[in-house]
Amino acid sequence: MREANSIMRMMTIGIIFTVLMISVCSCKQAPGPATRVQLGATPQSGDVPAALPNNAFKAQITIVDPPAKLRVGQKETINVKIKNDSTVMWWARGARVNTRSDNKFYLASGNRWLKADGSLVTNMDGRYGIPKDLGPGEETDTPLVVTAPKDPGDYILEIDVIQEQVAWFSDKGSPTAKAKITVVK
Repeated sequence: MREANSIMRMMTIGIIFTVLMISVCSCKQAPGPATRVQLGATPQSGDVPAALPNNAFKAQITIVDPPAKLRVGQKETINVKIKNDSTVMWWARGARVNTRSDNKFYLASGNRWLKADGSLVTNMDGRYGIPKDLGPGEETDTPLVVTAPKDPGDYILEIDVIQEQVAWFSDKGSPTAKAKITVVK
């Protein structure tokens, strides 16, 4: 009788252990801050710095109170509103964390100066990194320092968003913001 009770106890413990193991193994943990990335696991969106997908290159850009006139070579801080007009999360640094030293994949506002006829004067003027990650529909302000061209005349200041070392948003079909500015001596 003792032997039968001992066997029954061992079987009960075995069944309970099996049920617990099945319960633990079949539970799925919701993603969140406590979720650990396992070696060999597929990276989730935002875990690895990368180029945005083509459908993410959609921005709504507004130049807030652009100046009508600047002096030759004058530096001026322009306030730019940028809205994520896509359905994709924009990581300001190309991912949740980006340890690259070359700023590749960072998002920034930038400007180009065009002549009145639309021809390019320079596309290497001001840049300012987007200060925070932007979900779809979210917006932020960036102060962009621009330098007026060295020759007097009528110009177009064009503001765009760029993913550094990937593409200007306008190259992927996104609209830019433009302001006519007269440069004087």
